[in-house]
Amino acid sequence: MSHDEAALSAARALIAQYGEDAATIAVMRAAEYAALGDVSGLAAWDAVTDAIEALQSGPGPAGAN
Repeated sequence: MSHDEAALSAARALIAQYGEDAATIAVMRAAEYAALGDVSGLAAWDAVTDAIEALQSGPGPAGAN
């Protein structure tokens, strides 16, 4: 599983569990890793946050993938 696939999978799981609060939960997790100085953990949770925002923004314009 690639990093993008893992982030998307985690994003879907957080949305299923927390709904509209999923991005907030992901940002809080990212902050925990930032506080620990864990750059790779921070990057992973930033990717999850981005995936949540993309999923929750809905479909793009007609013809967009």
